[in-house]
Amino acid sequence: MSSKAAVRIVLIRAINVGGAKLPMAELREIATELGATDVSTYIASGNLLCSPPGDPAEFDRALEREIEKRYGFFREIISRTPGEVQAALDAHPFEVADDRYSYVYFLTDEPDADKAAAFEEKDFGDDVRRVIGSDLHIRYADGAGRSKLTAPAIARGLGVQGTGRNLRTVRKLLDLTKD
Repeated sequence: MSSKAAVRIVLIRAINVGGAKLPMAELREIATELGATDVSTYIASGNLLCSPPGDPAEFDRALEREIEKRYGFFREIISRTPGEVQAALDAHPFEVADDRYSYVYFLTDEPDADKAAAFEEKDFGDDVRRVIGSDLHIRYADGAGRSKLTAPAIARGLGVQGTGRNLRTVRKLLDLTKD
């Protein structure tokens, strides 16, 4: 990718699950139409790499609006610089036995400190979690698919939406920004 400084890792919440279908070729097309350059995607779960034009937050909101207009569903866009994603990865507070069970859940905003503390105290079995800034770190005991620590439970508990990626995907997205 050229223009390294402007590259963003753009994550879309809950894409290609539960009826919210968005082909990655069409996502790349939309991002390009909105003025992004160096556009690529990684797997079909809403991972976009690009250099957005102008203010990244404005690009994220425009992408949300365009997806809703074309597909009829709203999904939050959460973007970070590679440095921010690397910092989240470096801050992961739990021992990683398997990258597939350890997640960074990128949040739309930093949750209220009281809500974050209460959420960390809730009983989710053997799944452990900690809020660090605008990221929720999770280590699932038996995988995300079997957990009560679901996207709706996270949104309710923290008062903000987010989208999770396992550490294998996080590492791959970072590698792709270096190409």
